[in-house]
Amino acid sequence: MTAAVAKQPTPRRTPKKPASATSPDSNRKPRLSGSSHIELITLQWQHERSDLDLSNFLLAIYFMRLGTLVERAFDRMCQRVWGVSGSDMRVLLALRRGGPPYAKRPTDLYRALIVTSGAITKKIDRLASHGMVERMIDPGHAGGFIVHLTKKGLEAVEQAVVKLAKESSVAPAMARFSEDERAAGNAFCLRTLALMEELVLPDLEDEAESGPSAPPSKAAGRRPPRGR
Repeated sequence: MTAAVAKQPTPRRTPKKPASATSPDSNRKPRLSGSSHIELITLQWQHERSDLDLSNFLLAIYFMRLGTLVERAFDRMCQRVWGVSGSDMRVLLALRRGGPPYAKRPTDLYRALIVTSGAITKKIDRLASHGMVERMIDPGHAGGFIVHLTKKGLEAVEQAVVKLAKESSVAPAMARFSEDERAAGNAFCLRTLALMEELVLPDLEDEAESGPSAPPSKAAGRRPPRGR
């Protein structure tokens, strides 16, 4: 028995879109070593607002993106190894770097970490629940207290310092730079931070102490900028 088999039509290939029809994001070349998605953002802004000098605007974006990448890697490590968030670990680091007796007032902590007093209270509560810090009466301030590292907290932060020194999230990138380049980068960051702390930080601290609802003019007038 034979049967005629209908010849199936050959599937038609969809023609490729010309390069000009693709979006800017999809038309990028494969990423090269040392390139970054931020370069695309830079090019897009320069194209859209070529009438402006965007150097400071873009530099702030670079800093924010670097901070986000470092913070996420740091938080993941702290959660995995010690069961605390990266932001809470920074409280332990702030207590540790001051040396014995590894204690600070809450005011010192929220100024050092540039957070509000309410935020630092929550961090202290979480760390105390883990047995890593404890509150002790402040003999120099009636009704106040001092935050101390416990033995468990000191052990955790010592481990963190060693791990960060040996396995920092920035280490793979820094290995691609020369010693002179790293030294120049460090000097640039330190100088920029020093100026930002002098010119910007005082107003942020005033807002944190008085609350965001306070008029900026009054908040800024209570204390002269640091270093002036």
